[in-house]
Amino acid sequence: MQAKSKTDILRMTMLAMMVAIGVVISPILRIEGMCPMAHLINITCAVFMGPWYSLLCATLIGIIRMSFMGIPPLALTGAVFGAFLSGVLYRASKGKLWCAVLGEVIGTGIIGSLISYPVMAFLVHKSGLTWFFYTPLFISGTLIGGAIAFVFLTALRRTGMLAKIQTALGGKVYELSHPAGRPAPADSN
Repeated sequence: MQAKSKTDILRMTMLAMMVAIGVVISPILRIEGMCPMAHLINITCAVFMGPWYSLLCATLIGIIRMSFMGIPPLALTGAVFGAFLSGVLYRASKGKLWCAVLGEVIGTGIIGSLISYPVMAFLVHKSGLTWFFYTPLFISGTLIGGAIAFVFLTALRRTGMLAKIQTALGGKVYELSHPAGRPAPADSN
């Protein structure tokens, strides 16, 4: 029971740190409709802790950015779908990092951009928009953030830190998470 409690505390701490980092670095390279650093956080959180934690992280970052930074609802529509799909595709592929990036590109770049049109046109009353208005910016942002996340997570995988982080957080550890594809030690399963 105590080990589970320790893992839960570590998970909540990591989630809080990811949210804080996401809020702080989100203004880097940001223009309306494009926030590459948010996609870096989404993918990293999805790989570390899975789709539900990534969804929660993206939602909390979006709410904080909207409340305190005056960001439009794009902070949510441009994050939550990709965050969740990134984790889902990462797990479905049994640990392939490029699938986590692909999930972010599809979830945010396509689904999120299409959902953003009615939100911005009808709820925020922004004029001059079309269904695909945000798609080029969202896809560009996800590709930039996804490339950074891929390089970062690949470096963690090469050193063995990715598997250690996933194990400590009680997440799924795949054979691909270990350096050179070596299986996990018996005590980390």
